[in-house]
Amino acid sequence: MSQSYDRGLIEDFGRWREFSAGMWAWIFHKFTGWVLIGYLFTHIAVLSTSTVGNGHYYTQTIQGLEGLTVIRIAEVGLIAVAVFHILNGVRLLFIDLGLGLESQDKSFYASLIVTAIIVLASIPTLLTGAF
Repeated sequence: MSQSYDRGLIEDFGRWREFSAGMWAWIFHKFTGWVLIGYLFTHIAVLSTSTVGNGHYYTQTIQGLEGLTVIRIAEVGLIAVAVFHILNGVRLLFIDLGLGLESQDKSFYASLIVTAIIVLASIPTLLTGAF
């Protein structure tokens, strides 16, 4: 005869309120990593058109994509994802080296702030001609 155990709720969806900065940093880092992998495959697909027709299709593809407002907005998102992933990766490198172990939360918040500053500074350049 088997015993059964009361495991409680399978998933407590209110648990996200208990997450610390370290858990959010981990979640954001994983999410941004997957977004960058998705972008990599999209980038390769667009670049593959450069080998067809002496680059004519590539030029048409790039001009067509750059003319779309949604693509320019997505580029702002891509900058945000890439910058955060890079800064958080550097933060993790320092933590792995034993530097800043006691201030992980502060360094995570600093990486978010620096990401926001860089993204806000890049918006005028990336959205030029989009509207």
